[in-house]
Parts: sequence; structure tokens; C-alpha cells
Amino acid sequence: MKNVFIIGLGAQGSTIAKHLNLHPQVREIVCADYDQELADRLEADLAKAVGVRVDGRNVSSIVAAAKGCDLIINGLPLEHNLNVMEAALAVGAGYMDLSGPMEEIGFVESYRWLFSEWHARFQAKGLLALVGCGIAPGLANVIVRESVEKLDTCDFIGIYFYDGFLSRRFIPFWWSPEVALGDMMYKTFRYEKGQFVIDVPFSRPIMMQFRGIDRQIRMVDHEHDEPVTMGLLADTVLKGARDIEFKYGGPQVELAELLYKLGLLSKEKVEVKGVKVAPFDVVMRQIPRAPRFAEEIRAVIDEGIIQDEGAFLVRIKGSKDRKPVQIDSYTNFPGLIEAFERSQMTHESYSTGQCAAVFSSLMVEDLCRETGLVVPEQLDLTCRRYVLDELARFDITVDQYLS
Repeated sequence: MKNVFIIGLGAQGSTIAKHLNLHPQVREIVCADYDQELADRLEADLAKAVGVRVDGRNVSSIVAAAKGCDLIINGLPLEHNLNVMEAALAVGAGYMDLSGPMEEIGFVESYRWLFSEWHARFQAKGLLALVGCGIAPGLANVIVRESVEKLDTCDFIGIYFYDGFLSRRFIPFWWSPEVALGDMMYKTFRYEKGQFVIDVPFSRPIMMQFRGIDRQIRMVDHEHDEPVTMGLLADTVLKGARDIEFKYGGPQVELAELLYKLGLLSKEKVEVKGVKVAPFDVVMRQIPRAPRFAEEIRAVIDEGIIQDEGAFLVRIKGSKDRKPVQIDSYTNFPGLIEAFERSQMTHESYSTGQCAAVFSSLMVEDLCRETGLVVPEQLDLTCRRYVLDELARFDITVDQYLS
């Protein structure tokens, strides 16, 4: 039986808590957040939950609350990752998060640091740190590895996420607007001809056709973990892939691109009528936050949905028996209404949260025998199949097309 500590009780953290509350190998779930209301709600709703207030900026605060726990799951924003990892080492607990840290030393450099120093630190204590365990990164990485294993060689990996959801109530982002816009305006990374390439936000726009959508969608490069981790691991687990990209499209991307080009995402203060203000702060003051609670989600549904469509495609190109092969993998997951009816959550929370929840079960059950710091594309066949099989129970499935 395991005691689990979850810090950060937003959409994903709360979904993981609800999932583990039903797991027979979990004894207690310590639900921690700076917002006491979120912790109290889960304690009231879940039989195994104990709610506590914890400051993620303070390692000692995390360590004190997590003492006696076997696994620490981090649902906080990226800037807190290193603090939570440090706490896991101090407590002697396994560690899982939904995305790796973006340190000022650089995105590529920070992952090199994780794969070297942090890997060694967790390995020295016989602990596993599984990093990047949502839908993307997370499930996307598992799908990539599964597809690559079908080939003799891999030349190209493309990950494409289109979110075309629109509701009558203006909800530009279905997760933290601050996190979303911070990601959108960050420089992009791709792995091109075996080298990392850094580019400007919203770079290399293309029009793409997805199965089930009757028009082409504009997609742009987007800052994401996958090209970085996969580029670093290309020769060890991805059969020599030389080109890796991540592109994103949809109304929220179009909005963010316009704000970026207008300079409204700048954090540098400008003077407006004698008052100095950062444009980004003004946008954050005005932009509506994502619905969190069931009554808020229900209100959005009741007001009406205009469009509920999307596509999540992983495309692999390589060779098999000296012949060129392309493998397209499309992930299916419930839309807003179905996700709400099933679990009282949004489609965004459902897809990312259930993926994270399945990865957390993987750790609770000690199915991954490795120690050190690992990303999902490094998981072995047993672990990868566990993830895919368990997700199918939540109607998150993958359709594969070969050409």
C-alpha cells in the first residue's frame, strides 16, 4: 500500500487524486495546494484524501507535508519543478510530473541537466523520477516509441495538436491562461538534420489536412518538450531520427499570435497616460480563467457549444525492409459534454488528467523497474502497453494508419 502526495490541485492534480482514490494499492492521498479551498474540496470529496496547505516555493514546506509518502506527484507550474524534485529526494519518494522544467540556462540545456545530474541523484537513492506524463508530453511519447519500434529506421517524427473547440461563452484557454500564453510566446524548438534549432514563436506556418475534418488547418511551431527529449534520445531509443517537430493550431493559437504580434504579451512596462504598466499584466487582468468547478463547466455547456472538434496526430516516417513507411496515429478522446457527463470535468482536463492518472498508477504499481530520471519514450514495452490499455478504459484510444 502506498501513500501518495499530490501538490498542485488544479485540473490535472485533482483528476489524478480522484483516480488514485479508487486504486486498491493506495492507502492515503495527501492533497496539497497553496489554495486551501482546493485542498478542502478534495478532502471532503475523496475517502482517502487529506487536504493541506503547502507553499510550492518552499522546499521545507513540501518536505514537511510529504513526510512518509512513497510517491510525490507534481501538478504545479514549471517554475516549481526543481523544488518538488528536491523535496522528493529529501523524503525518499518517487517523483512524477507533467512537464520538465524550463530553466534560464535553456530548454535543451535543462533537459541535458536532468538526464545527467538529476538522473544520477535519483538513481543513487534507488528512486524513479518519471518526467512529462500528460497527454503531450506523455502519451505522445509512448505513441512515438510504439510506432518507431515497428520500423527498421526512423527519419522523421511530427506531433500535431489541433484544438478547434468554441463555446458561446468566451473561454480562450481551457487551462491556466498565464501558462498557456507563456508557452505560446516562448521561443520554439525543433530537431532538424540531427541538430537543435531555436526559432521565434509561431514560426513555420503550414496548412494541414486531418482525418475527419473537412478543411485544412493552419499549424505553427510551438514550444514543447518532445522535440527536445526525443532529439537527445534519438540515437538510443528512436532509431536515429533526424527531424522532429511539434506544431499547434486552433482558435487559441490564432488569438495568442495576434496578441504577441501586437506586443500585448510583453512583460516590459510601457507608459500609458502617465501610468507604467506591463501589457501582459493587463491581458491577464482581462482574460477569463478556465472553468474549474462542475457548476462553472455546466454553465458553459448550458450556454451552448459552437464547435467541438480537434485532432491529435503523431506522424512517423522511416523504413521497413528497405521500403519507405509512414505511420499516422490519431488519438481519440471525449469532447466537453461527454467528459463532463463521465467525470464532471472539461475535455482538456479529462484528456491530460486521465493520461497523468494512468502514469501515476504505473508508478503506484511499481511496473517500471528502472531508477533515475526517465521520460515516457524510454519506458519498456510492458509499461507502454499498460499505458495504452489503461487509457482505453477511459475511451482514450489510438487509431493507426500505415502508408
